[in-house]
Formats: sequence, C-alpha cells, structure tokens
Amino acid sequence: MKNLLVAFILIAVLGAGGYYFWTDYQKKHPAVAVASRTTTATVSARDINFAVTAAGDIGPADQVSVRPEVSGKIENLPVDVGDIVKKGDILFTLDDADLQIEKASVKTEIEGAKLQIEAAKLRVDNVRRSFERNQELFKSKLISGEQFDTAKTDFSLATNAVEISRNNLEKSEKTLEQTMDRLTKTKILAPFDCTILTRPVSVGQAVSGSGGVNSGTEVLTIANLNEMIINCHINQADVTRLKQGQEVDIEVEAVPGLKMKGVVDRLAPQATIKNQIKGFATRIVLKKPDSRVRPGMTANISIPLISAENVLAVPLAAVFTDRGEHYVYVKDGETFKRREIQIGVADYDFVEVKGLNDGEIVTLEKVDEGSSGKLPTPIGMKAKKSASDKKSAAAGKTNALQNATQFSSSNTLNKIKP
Repeated sequence: MKNLLVAFILIAVLGAGGYYFWTDYQKKHPAVAVASRTTTATVSARDINFAVTAAGDIGPADQVSVRPEVSGKIENLPVDVGDIVKKGDILFTLDDADLQIEKASVKTEIEGAKLQIEAAKLRVDNVRRSFERNQELFKSKLISGEQFDTAKTDFSLATNAVEISRNNLEKSEKTLEQTMDRLTKTKILAPFDCTILTRPVSVGQAVSGSGGVNSGTEVLTIANLNEMIINCHINQADVTRLKQGQEVDIEVEAVPGLKMKGVVDRLAPQATIKNQIKGFATRIVLKKPDSRVRPGMTANISIPLISAENVLAVPLAAVFTDRGEHYVYVKDGETFKRREIQIGVADYDFVEVKGLNDGEIVTLEKVDEGSSGKLPTPIGMKAKKSASDKKSAAAGKTNALQNATQFSSSNTLNKIKP
C-alpha cells in the first residue's frame, strides 16, 4: 500500500513538471500555423479558354410509342427489346379473324344489293309501260282517274325501290372499304430504321386501338439510335452567347475517355425553372454518335465561347474595380503599389491583363493604401487571426467571386489588341 502511494505521488509530480515546462516553451516560442493561405500571385503567360458547361440527358432524335389503330388480340410479335428493325419490317400483327368474317358478310350484302337493283330496274320497266298505257287511256277518257292514279303510284314506288337498292349498295361498299382499311391496320410495320426499346405486351394479349381509352395500348417503343440528341438546361446568364449551329464538346460519364462533337440545334424561346435555376431548354444533336452511347446516359457539355493563347494573366482575385476602372496592387520592394490595367479574356480562375510584366508579383488582397501600401500580415503567420486578417481574407474571396461573375458574364471582350 505504501509503495502504491509513492508511485501515485511520483506520477503527479512528473505530470505537473511536464505541464510547466510545456507552457513555458509555448510562451517563449509562439505557435506557427502549419497551413497558410497564399496571398500573392505571379504574373505569367497562360492559355485562357472560356466555355459554358452544362449536363444533359442523351436520347434518340426519333422515338415513337407504337400503338395499334384498331383493337384486337396480338397474333404475331416477332421482335423483342434490343432488336434492330429495318423500315417496312413487321413489328406485330393482330388477329383479323373477326374482320375477315365481317369482310365476307359485307361482300355478300353487296352482291345482294346488286341483284336487288337489277330486279328493281326490271320492275320499273314493266311498270313504266303500264303507266304510259294508262296515261294514254286516261287522256282518251277510257279509264277513270282512280285507275290512272294507281298506275302512277306503282311507277313511283318501283322507281324509289331502285334508288333504295342503290343506296344500300353504296352503304355496303363503304362498309367494305372501312373493313379493308381496318384489316390493313392489323399489320403494323416499322416507319423507319429503328431499335426496339421496350415491349410491355406479349402474344395473345388483347390491346385497344389508339382511338379508345388512354389513346390505346402501347405495344412497343422504338427509336432511331443512329441519330441522338442531348436535352439540357442552359443558365439564362449564358444562353445569350449561344446560337444555332454552334459546335460543342461532349463527354459521356458512362464511357470514360469518350469525346464527341455536337451542334446546338434548338434553343427554347421561353425560360423555365429546373432545379431552382432559371434557364432555357436546349437541344444538341450528336455528330456521329458512338455505338456505346445509349439513351438515358448523362452527357457533360462544354460550349467554347472565347479563348486567348499565351497571354499574360493573373488570378481573378488580384483584379479590383473602381468606377469601371480595373487595377491591381504590384509588389515594389516591401510594399504594394496600385497600377491601372486593361483586362481581356477571362475564365472562372484567370483573366488576361495588359499593363503588367511577366514575373511581377501581385497581391490577392486589397491593400490599405493609407498604410504606405503594406500588405496585411499573411494569414497563418500568427498564432491568432486578427479581425483585420479575417476581413482581408473574406474580401479577397468576395473579390474573386465577383470578378468570376462579372468577367465571365460579360465575356464578350476580344483579346487585348497590342
């Protein structure tokens, strides 16, 4: 027990001694932050490329939901999902047994109507002769008026019978024409070279025509995968720079390394809101789509707008604006001096400048010109950040963000002319 107490006292003394020496060391050697933020940049030559980027969904240019025009039962369905079908090939056929019976019945009615017409014509000829004879007799007052009226009525009835038979024939012929048209619609052919995307029904299933409830039953979905498009949403701040026929660069997330070209085909005339961003629906046509690209894949689109090669540039955060004039703070000995500049092409990180020399140092933070142009102590070189350091850092980030928005949104500037 006594040994345990001695060990405890010894541990306590060593701990207290260690804490004393550590705090004393901290007082004599202030802590230096390991990480520090860069507050300056060097003017150097670089290539600047500004492009509008967006993401969109790939889909076929032509996609059709195939539904029969007439109701019936699927008799033949020779295609399945993924099959490639040529224009004019059979997609599916409907059972036409009932229509064939109807066709035969209507043809019988037509033949009957034709016979009725012939019989009615013969009767009309007989009744006409009798009527003409009675008409002469009536003029000679050899028959009564009642007999003449009876002959006249018989002639009118016979003539009407011919017209009725003709009308019946026309109705039957029209019915036959409609039946034949419905028979042709039981065989559905591919309207263009296509690929089967979906096939939700099977052989033997009853389907309704497109004139029925819910526009009929969808039997197949087909698409032309030789012509692909991308539907994307372009921010309203960028859409004014786009135009039809403009070439774009395309990468597909599902196929690493694949790069393709496309052309801006359509720009919606009215803005819509998608993912809480107001923009315009844009359709881009793929040039020579790769066989690995399929509908539903996500495409990343880059639309080059303006570029400058091997020009002097500085980070956006280094450029400040006052009443429309742009300037930077250039290192001169131990201080930084303000210098007016001209800006040219900008992307989201750098901007082309004129008025600076290659290799000069500029600050990314606004200099307090009232303090002899001295830059505030860089963050990370002191144990504690002062309020002015925090304010300066925040101002630098805000300036970079504002410049990125301002320069990129008004990036209609050409390269700076020498």
